[in-house]
Formats: sequence, structure tokens, C-alpha cells
Amino acid sequence: MSLKYSSVEDALNLVESNSRVFIQGGAATPVHLVNELLARWPTLKNIELVAISLYGDINWKQTGVTDSFYLNSLFVSSNIRDWVKSDAGDYIPVFLSEIPRLFENNILPIDVAIVQVSQPDEHGYCTLGPSVDITFSAVKNAKRVIAQVNPELPRVLGDGVFHISHFAALTWHREDLAEMDYSLLADPVSRRIGINVAELIEDGSTLQLGIGTIPDSVLENLTTHKGLGIHTEMFSDGIIPLVESGVITNEHKKINQGKIVSSFVLGTKKVYDFIDNNPIVNCLNVAYVNDTSIIRKNPKVIAINSAIEIDLTGQVCADSIGTLQYSGIGGQMDFMRGASLSEGGKPIIALPSSTKDGISRITPFLKQGAGVVTTRGNVHYVATEYGVVNLYGKNMAQRAKLLISIAHPQHRESLEVAYYQRFGQTV
Repeated sequence: MSLKYSSVEDALNLVESNSRVFIQGGAATPVHLVNELLARWPTLKNIELVAISLYGDINWKQTGVTDSFYLNSLFVSSNIRDWVKSDAGDYIPVFLSEIPRLFENNILPIDVAIVQVSQPDEHGYCTLGPSVDITFSAVKNAKRVIAQVNPELPRVLGDGVFHISHFAALTWHREDLAEMDYSLLADPVSRRIGINVAELIEDGSTLQLGIGTIPDSVLENLTTHKGLGIHTEMFSDGIIPLVESGVITNEHKKINQGKIVSSFVLGTKKVYDFIDNNPIVNCLNVAYVNDTSIIRKNPKVIAINSAIEIDLTGQVCADSIGTLQYSGIGGQMDFMRGASLSEGGKPIIALPSSTKDGISRITPFLKQGAGVVTTRGNVHYVATEYGVVNLYGKNMAQRAKLLISIAHPQHRESLEVAYYQRFGQTV
């Protein structure tokens, strides 16, 4: 169909000073438009940007940008971490499932949303590609939407389908999607954790897992399982072999049966090709995907989440290193709670026993300033390379003993001393 595209210059004229601008994140981060917008710092003033997990080479460090642009981040990715901790940025702690409410209830009203979309079909409909997540709500609630049509963006079915008439401006720009490949970073520790976690997963389970060496290692150990399903905040390349081999069928799910459900996808071109116009993949609004009341409806939900550190009572810090905001709350609690309420479900925290520098991740106390993402009341299974323990129903001393048993051997003696100082008894 015949389309009228605006120049980038004309499209960005829709952004005025004193505005709040939403930026789509993940693999669909519109890097070209973002950088063109940031280059307008001499003429635009007092612009608040909101986003989760921006990827790509964002030119925020160029002179003058932070005088005009303030980043109010809803999740912190590595390329904007320094921006968030500067005077021109900050972080909003919020469950991923609840971010759409901020837009819908005018807590964070959006003046302009800037997104990428797939090429329109013959009826004029395009999609938000692999990043529907909170973008769906931002696009629905923004006063104006600028869309960059990118032929590299896959057409992904689900909630992120919009007619071109919804956009105030359409521009055309081809750019590669951000790619992440954690399979190249696999190590013996993550492989051992993957084996330990896989042993907890029964046939017919519904999986939630993210991206990283541990989720990939778990998936590599599920090749003999049967009838697995996927209902997850996000997924990556690791599920593809299990779909192709018939391990992932989604047949036992009670909702969205037969469908792989996610809010966003991040990986390599292989997974972007896999989701392109694939009828078994639905990328949906994160307010639905991460809704605990929805998650719990599926049987045997297995939620696999990571942590930066966990203290001897089971408190999980997953978003900060002391006061340094490293990532965000995200959807960890959404799925940990949903899995615990699912019939036969298992919420799992999986982490290496120590950092690459040899510091124990199982600690007597969380670092000063650390944020508790998952409370000790919500922690059930904890897995390291040294085993798996279940803290559910255990008192404080019992929890500490169990966690010490899966700590790195080099740190168990010091943890036992901390145990004695706290509980007045030996392990």
C-alpha cells in the first residue's frame, strides 16, 4: 500500500520542550530516532525520558544532552547505568506488571511515545516487533506516537498490532536489532546450576525464565522432558531447539494453550527470525503476562530467577549492589508469587555461590543500601552449583543452615561463624 513517510526532522518536531517522552526498549530500541532526538539538546529543554532496558549505542554522553534530557528509568540497563546515577537521571522502583498503570492512570502521562514497528501489511497494520511489554500501554495512552518503520523488525503476533492511522508520524529507517548471545559465555558453574534446576522440573510444567547463562543451561538439560509450556516475561534463543524437538508443546497450559506467551524477546537474529509471523508465539501486554492471577492459572509453573546476593534468612537482592542501581525490580516478584500459587508450581532463585572475584553471594546480611526484590516470605527453592534447598516453611535458623550447605566451600566457615553469632549455636 502507498504510505507517506515523514522525515526524521519533521517527525521529531512533535516533541516539544517540557514534555515526557517514552522510548521503546529491548531489541526494538529505536536507536536512530533516540540519538537524533538527543542531538536536539540546544533547542529542546526539560525533556523527561522514560524507558525500560534500552539497548544499543545511545549517545547520551555527548556534551549538552544531560542539560536538556532527564532519564527517569523504569529499569536500568548497562548502557545507561551511569546516566541513572547522575544528576540527570534516577530510577523508579516498580513491578513490571504495574508499569502500564502509571501510564493509564496519569501518574506518568506520556506526551510522545517513540517506537519501532514492522512494515505495514496490505491492510495497514504493523506490529511492535519483539518488545510489546510496557510499550503497548505507552502507545495506547500517549498523546502522540512517532513510529520508525524498520524492515529488520520481525512481525510478531499478539497485542502489539496497530494500524498506521494510530501514529502521528511514520519514518523509515533500516537498522539492525540489538542482539544478545549468552551461549558464548557459558561456564562450568552455570552448567552445574542448570543441571540442578532442571532436576526440579517435571513433565508438563509451564516455564518462566529469562536470558543468561543459567536459563540457557537449564534449557539444555530439558531435552528428554515432555509437554513443557512457556509463559514468561521474556525468552531468548534457548527455547528454539526444544520447540523444534517437540519438548515444548504448550499442550498442558490452562490458558493460552498451544501458545508461547511472552512480553518481549531478546536474543540473536535466530530468535528474531523464529518469532517473525509465527502463529504459536504471542507477545502480549506485560500487565497480562506478569499478572499473578494469570500466571497461577497454569499448572506446575516453574519461575527461574537470579539474584545478586541472598542473606542467611532468604532475603533476595536482585537489582542493586549496595546503593548502586544495577538493574531493576522487573518481573521477579510477579512470577515468584505466581509460581508459588500455581498448582505444583516452584519458584526458584538460581545464582552462582560466589562472584567472579570470589566473594560469597550467600551473605550474613545484605550490603548496606541493597534493595530487597524478593522477600524471605516469598523465597522457596534456592539453587547454586552446590545443590538445591527449599526454604519454604523453614524457620530462620533452619534457612541459614540450608543456605550455608549450598554456599561455596571456601565461605562456609565464615558463614558458620555468622550463624553462631546470630543464633548462639553451631551449625
